[in-house]
Amino acid sequence: METRRLEFLVELARLGSMREVADVLGVTTSTVSQQIAALAQEVGAPLVEPVGRRVRLTPAGRRLADHGITILAAVDVARRDLDPGAEPAGTVRVAGFATAIRRSLLPLLPDLAASHPHVRLVCAEHEPTEALALLADDAVDLALVYEYDLAPRPFGRRVQATPLWSAPWGLGVPAADADPAGDAVAVFRRYADRDWIVNSRNTADEDAVAVLAALAGFTPRLSHRADSLSLVEDLIVSGLGVGLLPEHPGPRRGVRVLPLRGPGVRLRARAVVARGRERWAPLALVLARLTGSSAARPGR
Repeated sequence: METRRLEFLVELARLGSMREVADVLGVTTSTVSQQIAALAQEVGAPLVEPVGRRVRLTPAGRRLADHGITILAAVDVARRDLDPGAEPAGTVRVAGFATAIRRSLLPLLPDLAASHPHVRLVCAEHEPTEALALLADDAVDLALVYEYDLAPRPFGRRVQATPLWSAPWGLGVPAADADPAGDAVAVFRRYADRDWIVNSRNTADEDAVAVLAALAGFTPRLSHRADSLSLVEDLIVSGLGVGLLPEHPGPRRGVRVLPLRGPGVRLRARAVVARGRERWAPLALVLARLTGSSAARPGR
C-alpha cells in the first residue's frame, strides 16, 4: 500500500473529521476522501462509513489506523537511518583477510567507539573469494580483499573497490640457499625444479606465481596448499617447497625471503562495497576512516 495514504487515515482516526485532516495536511477535503478511498481499494476493505454528514472509521479502518501509527514511525526511522547526512548508527558487517583486519580495521576501533558509539562493527576472517561471495549475497556490508599487481582481480561494475595499501612480497626459500643473482625472472628460473606452495583458499598467489613462472619459461609444480603463512614457512623449513611470502615483517628462522624486482610482486589491499551502498552513513564513516588511515601509511 502507499504509505502516504496511511497518514490520511491515521489523522482521521485522531481528528475525527475530514475537514480537520485537510486543514492539518494542507490539502482539500476532496483529496482526503480520495486518498482514503484509494487506500480502501488497496487493502480490499471499507475503512470509513457515513454517520449523518460525517464519517467514522469501520472496525477494519480502526485496526489499520493502529497499524499505521507503527508503520509510519518505522518508515520515518528508516528514512533517518538511511539519510547520508544523519548521525551514523547501525551495525557494519565486515569480511576480510586477517592482515587487513589486523592492520586496517582494528586500529580504528577505539576512536570509532569514542566518537560514534552507535556504530558497531562485526568481523569475520575470510579469503577474498569468500568475502566477495558474502558481499554479493548481502551477508556483509564491506569486504577487505587483496590481489597482486601481476594478476589483478576484475571486480566488475556491481561493486566499488577502494585502494587501501600495498606491500612487497618475495620468494620464501630455505635460509641455507645461495642468493641467486638477477631480477625476479632469474630468481624464479633458479627454482623451476622445486615444488611450490600456494594458498589453499584463494588463487591470487597461484596466479602471480604462474605469471612469473611463464616469464621464466616453466610451469610451476604446485604440490602444497596452505592458508596459514606460518604453515608455508614450516613447509619451506622442512624442504618441501618454496612460495610467496611478505618481505615485511621478516620470516621465521630458517626461511629467507628473496626480493623480487623487475617485475616485482606487490600485494594490494582493497575495501570493496556494493555500488550505491557506500552512501549509507555508518559504512561511509568506516570507509572514510579506512582510507584516511591507509593514506597515513603509504608504500607498504
